[in-house]
Amino acid sequence: MKIVFDTNIFISAIAIPGGRAEEAITRVIDGRVQLLLSKPIIHEVLGVLARKFDRDREELARVAVYLTELGEMVYPKRKVKVLTDDPNNRIIECALAGKAAFIVTGDSAMLRLGKFKGVEIITLKEFLKLC
Repeated sequence: MKIVFDTNIFISAIAIPGGRAEEAITRVIDGRVQLLLSKPIIHEVLGVLARKFDRDREELARVAVYLTELGEMVYPKRKVKVLTDDPNNRIIECALAGKAAFIVTGDSAMLRLGKFKGVEIITLKEFLKLC
């Protein structure tokens, strides 16, 4: 099953070790699900870590390498403008390009969509029950 994690899942896994988000990452590592990533998602994760968590270049470089090894890179060719927050649109683009079954997020605007062009948008809690 192919999935896309929203930025908040990655940030939570990195900033709050031992939590549910880290458990979700473990499911990817164990091979239970296939994670899809795109360059805009990785850039957003690195930007948030730099701005809000004051991570240095070396740590950001390690995170970038880790993420690229963790998932399959997808290169969306079509832009979508579904939500007002552009990073959320990049998540949707990645999911559509990679034919993901789910987007896992804590973002209320994304969750209100529920489903977009066949991709279900679910919470972290729902994902952990499912997988």
